[in-house]
Amino acid sequence: MPKIIIDGKEIECRDGIPVLQAALEAGWDVPHYCYHPGLSVVASCRLCLMEQKMPHPQTKEMGWAPKLFPSCQTPVKDGMEVRFHSESVENNQKHVMEYYLLNHPLDCPVCDKAGECSLQDYSEKFGNATSRMVEDKHKNPKKDIGPKTLLYQDRCVLCTRCVRFADEIAGTGELAVVERGSRGEIDVFPGEPLANDLQGNVVDLCPVGCLLDKQFLFRQRVWNLQTVPSVSPADSSGACIWIDANDAGVHRVRPRFNERVNEWWISDEQRHGFEYVNREDRLTRPRIRENGQVRGASWEEIPAHLRAAFAGDGSAFVISPMLSNEEAWLLATFARQVAPNAVLACGHVPVEGQDRSFPKGFTIRAEKAPNRGGVERILAHFGGPQMSFDELCGQAADGTLKAVYVYGGYPAAWITPAQAEQLSRLDCLVVHDLFDGPLTERADLVLPAAPWTEREGSFTNCDGLVQAFERARPPRSGIKAEGQFFQELCGLPGLFRSAKIRTMLGESIADLAETFQPRKEPEHAH
Repeated sequence: MPKIIIDGKEIECRDGIPVLQAALEAGWDVPHYCYHPGLSVVASCRLCLMEQKMPHPQTKEMGWAPKLFPSCQTPVKDGMEVRFHSESVENNQKHVMEYYLLNHPLDCPVCDKAGECSLQDYSEKFGNATSRMVEDKHKNPKKDIGPKTLLYQDRCVLCTRCVRFADEIAGTGELAVVERGSRGEIDVFPGEPLANDLQGNVVDLCPVGCLLDKQFLFRQRVWNLQTVPSVSPADSSGACIWIDANDAGVHRVRPRFNERVNEWWISDEQRHGFEYVNREDRLTRPRIRENGQVRGASWEEIPAHLRAAFAGDGSAFVISPMLSNEEAWLLATFARQVAPNAVLACGHVPVEGQDRSFPKGFTIRAEKAPNRGGVERILAHFGGPQMSFDELCGQAADGTLKAVYVYGGYPAAWITPAQAEQLSRLDCLVVHDLFDGPLTERADLVLPAAPWTEREGSFTNCDGLVQAFERARPPRSGIKAEGQFFQELCGLPGLFRSAKIRTMLGESIADLAETFQPRKEPEHAH
């Protein structure tokens, strides 16, 4: 690995990366707008300029070159020496920041980017407190450039990250810089709105409040949100995400860097598919049918009811791929405890169309379940009678099965009327799900489920990678999180902690015990 000197300090860095990236990874706060490690380098913002030692053309002695160099466009080379803390570099930063602020509106109090805007941060740290601008600011219009995105052109710094993303990552090229000089602005081509399936990433890429997500617009102030790392359940890829939530609900999902899965990007499905967790019609209380009448039930009475209903032959458990590895293992453990010959079945696996790949490898998976691989691995470990969900429905209809526990947990309707009719012929049908539907209407016992934002655990993606996710919010009042409930069913004491259960799981299934941790992005990267 090459070693370079930055501001008099020697650091070791990855080979082939720009000096800017090396400085960011080493902890330097170098201002930059146009640079992003996932996009091509254009060196247009001029904020990251540095001084570099070069050999004198005549004496060949090393000295500081008379001009500044773009650190984003200069690859590291063993032994090179650069500096960012010098009079000429700091003067350049102040002048460039003044240019960016000449026409920028003073609308931070109403800007969605306030609190996480690099223009705010840079103007305080690298700019001037006052402006010499006395003429009227040039005002550009707001633009509705797509079904999910607004463009506030008067805030734009023309870093062109959004343009390069549409060209290089999405491959759709809807965005362009029109006009030149002070008249330059971002726009879409006529009749070509920004509507590709990755378009939400331009909002994350925008270093200022120019590109905004309509779903999040004016919804929350970012300093009122708590951010937790998670894994998207929207498909089987296992994309890493950040969940931004507070007591009022989940408000935003953003991509989290993962070098082995999604890099810096997520699909719009992964970004906007969380709204079901905030729905008011979610199930929030257990209910039981007795003598033809439905009544509310307490969580304390349910374990005894399940043990009585599922003891003996003719019972089955449907373990959904929406469950985490830890939850699936606990539920399968309980099934084997109460009925050693119980049938275990992997739940319905939604599939929509075909996998869709983009120019640089990002793929939207057709399989819309986050943990089929993990559930199937756990079922294979437990062995015993197993079958597909369709086969289980058939045996329920012909009377072979007597009692079935069905866990759903899907964000949308997932069972067909025919399957619901087949399962309704059972002596005992237990449904554990998020919403009422054809199956809960026929169930003898209905248990409210918690979405993944209210749970913790790990998913195994389509490539066998095990990744952990954290709880963003506590379960709604009346709901007991699946991990806690299944742990109590198994007779294990204490509070559910996914890491503790994962250790127990690893004693029998070693490949599910270790989770992959993505490399952290540098603190000062934008």
